Amino acid sequence: MTKMISLLKLKKMAFVLLGVGLIAFTSCKDDSQQAAAAVAEFPVIAIPVKTVSSFTSYPARLEGTTSSHVRAKMSGYITHVLVDEGQAVRKGQVLFRLETQSLSQDAEAAQANVNAAQVEVDRLVPLVEKNIISPVQLETAKARLAQAKSVLSGIQANIGYANIQSPVDGFVGSINYRNGALVSPGDATPLTTVADTRNMYAYFALSERDYLNFLQTAQGETLAEKIKNMPKVQLVMANGSLYEHEGTIETVTGQIDRQSGTVSFRAIFPNPGGLLSNGSSGTVRVPRVYEDVLVAPEASTYEQQGIVYVYHVQGDTLAVATPIQIKERVNQMVVIASGVETGQKIVAQGVGRLRNNTAIQPNVVEFDSIMNAFNTVFQ
Repeated sequence: MTKMISLLKLKKMAFVLLGVGLIAFTSCKDDSQQAAAAVAEFPVIAIPVKTVSSFTSYPARLEGTTSSHVRAKMSGYITHVLVDEGQAVRKGQVLFRLETQSLSQDAEAAQANVNAAQVEVDRLVPLVEKNIISPVQLETAKARLAQAKSVLSGIQANIGYANIQSPVDGFVGSINYRNGALVSPGDATPLTTVADTRNMYAYFALSERDYLNFLQTAQGETLAEKIKNMPKVQLVMANGSLYEHEGTIETVTGQIDRQSGTVSFRAIFPNPGGLLSNGSSGTVRVPRVYEDVLVAPEASTYEQQGIVYVYHVQGDTLAVATPIQIKERVNQMVVIASGVETGQKIVAQGVGRLRNNTAIQPNVVEFDSIMNAFNTVFQ
C-alpha cells in the first residue's frame, strides 16, 4: 500500500514538472516571436554618385537693349501726337509736333533781314571796286549779313526741333503728354520712351559673398573668361512662369556698390515674340552644377544640435547614426561632402522612428524610386 502511494506521488510530480516545462517553452517561444516582430522593416538605399544642378535666384529688372527717352529740344505746345503706345517706329520718324506759328513769323522777319543785308552788300561791292568808298564799309555790311543769316538758321533749327523724332528703332512706351500740353527741354518726365525689345537686358545683383563664390568656382583665369564659361541662365517672369528662352550673362561690373554691397550683372534674353516688356520685372535663376557628387534624399537625413545625420546600415541589420557634411540641398536631395562613401547603405525613409544602434529589417530599394515617390507626393 505504501508503495502504491509513493508511485502516485511520483506521477503527480512528473505531471507538474511536465506542465512547468511546457509553460516555460511556450513563454520562450512567445518572447522570441515578439522580439522578431519588434525588428521593423525599413527601406534602404545605396549612396549613388550623380550630377545635379541647383539654382540661385536674384530679382531682376528688364530693359530693351536700346532704351531712349524722347524729350523736347525747345519749349512749346504739343499740336500733334503721331504715334500710339506700343507702336513700332523707325529712327528719325516724327513722333510729336509742337506749335510753330510764332516761330514761322520770326522766320519771316529774319529772312527779310537777310534779304536787306544781302541788298546792302550787293550795293557796296561795285563802290568798293571803284574806290568810291572804303572796303571797311563793305566788310561791315558782310558782317551784318552773316549775323542775319545766323539768326535765321537758329529760328529754322527751332522749327525743325518742333518735329520731335525717334532717336532709335524700337517700340513706343507710355506717352506722358498729349495735345495741348506745354513741354520744354527741362521737363523731368520724358514725352515717351522708345525701346528696342527684340532682345532684352536683365539687370540683377549678387551680394559680395555670392560674387566671391562666383569668382572662386567659375572656370577661367580672368573675369572675362569666367563670364564666358558661365552656364545659361533662366528667367522667371512676374506671373511666376518660366520664360521659354534661356539667357546669357554678358557683363559684370566687378565693383562692389558701397551703398548696397552688391555687384551688378547683366544678362541678355532673346524676345522674338515680344512677351517681355521694357521696364518689367522678373527673377534670374543662375545655375550651379555639381558633377559626380554623392547625394542622398533629404528625407533620409535628420539634424540634431546643428549636425546632420543619416542612419548607416552596419552589418545589414543595425542602423547607426552617422554624421555627414553637406554642400547644398538641391531638389529634395542633399549633396554630401563627407561622412559616407559610394555604395554605402543608409535608411531611406522613416528616420524619425529610429534611434542609434537600432536593429532593423532592411528592404533594399532603388534611389530613383524613393525620389520619384517623394516628388509624386508633393506635385
